[in-house]
Amino acid sequence: MTSEQKWDRLRELLREMKLAVLAYSGGVDSSLLLRAASEVMGPHLIAVTAVSETYPQGELEAAQAFVRSLGVTHRIIHTRELDNEQFAQNPPERCFHCKNELFQKLAHLASTEGIPFILDGSNTDDLNDHRPGRRAAEAFSVRSPLVEAGIDKAEVRRLASLLNLPQWDKPSLACLSSRIPYGTRITRDILDRVQQAENFLHGLGFRQVRVRHHGDTARIELDKNDFSQLLTGDVADRVTAQLKELGYTYVSLDLAGYRTGSMNEGIKQSSQESVVGSQEK
Repeated sequence: MTSEQKWDRLRELLREMKLAVLAYSGGVDSSLLLRAASEVMGPHLIAVTAVSETYPQGELEAAQAFVRSLGVTHRIIHTRELDNEQFAQNPPERCFHCKNELFQKLAHLASTEGIPFILDGSNTDDLNDHRPGRRAAEAFSVRSPLVEAGIDKAEVRRLASLLNLPQWDKPSLACLSSRIPYGTRITRDILDRVQQAENFLHGLGFRQVRVRHHGDTARIELDKNDFSQLLTGDVADRVTAQLKELGYTYVSLDLAGYRTGSMNEGIKQSSQESVVGSQEK
């Protein structure tokens, strides 16, 4: 099935639903879904953006502007993940607790408004990673139309480009908590430090950036094509100085480059070792 055929399938799925509450982060996935839903649902669609300490600064304004451009009703809700000890302790199942609060609030809104469906922007590639939030989605019967239509990340970007969506080449968006290794307590101080570090790198022209927090070490992930930019002139010295000013003792560049879910690599490795160990017994 071509991307265009999947787009038609997506619109048909949404047309059958008629009414929905859509979790809108402002990223390319949920933006594509919002565009499709706005075309077939019109005034019967409510987009909801959740704001908290873990939501990257500067995203809300762009999200609001895009929703306005589509003429869709937009609600802003506030979530308090850090007040949930199960989230703040940062276990491997952290995302479940975050999404559980989000979907609980969306379910309440949907019930109040008499709306039968809650939607999220997961695509088929999300099924291949450690995504505990999917469990929360299932608990609240949240539907993922991009998955149902068989659309992966590459197709999301292709369709968004064909539709001239401003987010089509937007760097992947993720909760700031994803910069902190599992088992390290999530605090406002760490989130703020990571945000400031990434803002500084963005200000130098780097688009796809992650600053992973490892205690006194900042591990920078960039697109490999941007390595030379970082290592040209005094850029690396400026980055090092700024991140040290933020409290890091060591600043490193991850030679594997940017990739989604790098903090999950330890989980996958442990899982593989467990399988091998059980086979050797």
